[in-house]
Amino acid sequence: MSPEAIQSLMSLLLGFTLAGALASGYQALAQRPAGFGLLQQGVAPQSLAAVPFLVFAAPFIIMRNTLRGRRIESRRVEFVMMATVLAGVWSMMSGTFVVMSLRAVGLLA
Repeated sequence: MSPEAIQSLMSLLLGFTLAGALASGYQALAQRPAGFGLLQQGVAPQSLAAVPFLVFAAPFIIMRNTLRGRRIESRRVEFVMMATVLAGVWSMMSGTFVVMSLRAVGLLA
């Protein structure tokens, strides 16, 4: 594998790991799963604070909702594939952002 492919894979894995950790941490603290409904609280500080959280937790939420929808509602396989690709690209972008931020701070070489 080329170094670029390895870097992309590491960004993808880091993005999914971060998303899972954020969503699981939220669920542990709030005693309910995280979801996009956090944005539907109207104009409030909670809605504004939910935006950066959801930016990084979205891949986990998308995959959780997609897999539950496939099992419970018998959604089509094409929909599941499309949502998986979307969550993967989103995860790779958020993982790349985290890696770039860590490099900018000097924690990564």
